Amino acid sequence: MVQILVTKADGTTEYFKIEKLRRSLRRAGASPDEVNAIVLQISSILRDKMQTQEIYREAFTLLRQQQAPVAARYSLRRALFSLGPTGFPFELFLAKLFEKDGYKTQTGIMISGSCAEHEIDVAAYREDHSFVAEAKFHSRPGVKSDLQVAMYSYARLLDLKAAKICTEDICGIREFWLITNTKFTSAAERYAECVGVKLLSWDYPKHNNLHDRIQKAGVYPITVLQSLNTSQIESLIARNIVVCGDIVERPHLLRHLHLSTKKHEAVMAEVAAICTS
Repeated sequence: MVQILVTKADGTTEYFKIEKLRRSLRRAGASPDEVNAIVLQISSILRDKMQTQEIYREAFTLLRQQQAPVAARYSLRRALFSLGPTGFPFELFLAKLFEKDGYKTQTGIMISGSCAEHEIDVAAYREDHSFVAEAKFHSRPGVKSDLQVAMYSYARLLDLKAAKICTEDICGIREFWLITNTKFTSAAERYAECVGVKLLSWDYPKHNNLHDRIQKAGVYPITVLQSLNTSQIESLIARNIVVCGDIVERPHLLRHLHLSTKKHEAVMAEVAAICTS
């Protein structure tokens, strides 16, 4: 195959990698036959400097025609962008994600450090571990969290080392995490690794990154749902309903949307398919 340059969200270019597309389709749950068919279709429309977002949209359309739940999981990264425009829904989403890993969590709390008061986006603790996190939400791809953000996080860690999340013995702040739904600059990654700030982004670290954690936990934002329109999604988020699992556990949360019986059944079927597969 002739090498073709594609344009990424941040404006840079790279050679299109077929295996990267295959991997993203497999991770979403597409079958080998579906992966091969979509790769063949995408390969036939590739052109030099094509936007990666255009490639995504084409693959998403093809997946949606075959398996809506798989398409929903494939759209995960874009779904995280739709949790905005503020960062609070993303903080709630992270809290739900860490709860799946056995943590008790709090969001938007104030903790006194040695020299200053700190607003903490997410605080999490369990019997063997505790940490606080700064959540950097971005509503579009291509925006990276940089060195300055990592340095600021380290300063906060130093001031909070003597503080506690709660009154129990296990609640000392052992780590400061910096979490984003996009990416970090390489300078931020090097600095954080050097000083001990934990970074978590869509693709960092290489293993057990944000994408991996979401897939493993099966905690998906409600913005992956295709059976609800934008205003209905926004209405749920306004009520702090941010993950599909909330709807599985409490179907009555959909009442205020005034859905028809048929529509309600369609939503519940999609939610169940995404959360249980």
